[in-house]
Amino acid sequence: MTRQAMGANGWSRNYNTVRHTPKTLGSISNAAIVGLLVLIVGLIYVAQGTQATNYDYQLSEIESEISDLQAKKEDLAVEKARLTSIAASENSTVAASMSDATVGGYAE
Repeated sequence: MTRQAMGANGWSRNYNTVRHTPKTLGSISNAAIVGLLVLIVGLIYVAQGTQATNYDYQLSEIESEISDLQAKKEDLAVEKARLTSIAASENSTVAASMSDATVGGYAE
């Protein structure tokens, strides 16, 4: 083909010409994408909140276990003091000089 057959606009006759334009998203598509992004961020936020709540439950369980163990420690300290005092009284000279308790009789 020669230049003269192509015409003034640069297209030759009887050829299909296609002009490609860049495709853009419509307003509904843009709104759907923004909605999905908001939903994803919301799900991440909720997941982080529940994870913090789980840590709170674990922390309260550990704190209750600590308080139970402290109560047991105090009970054991009292028991130790009682057993120590019994052992000390058995070895005491004052306790050894005391007489055994006997029933003197009943009031009539």
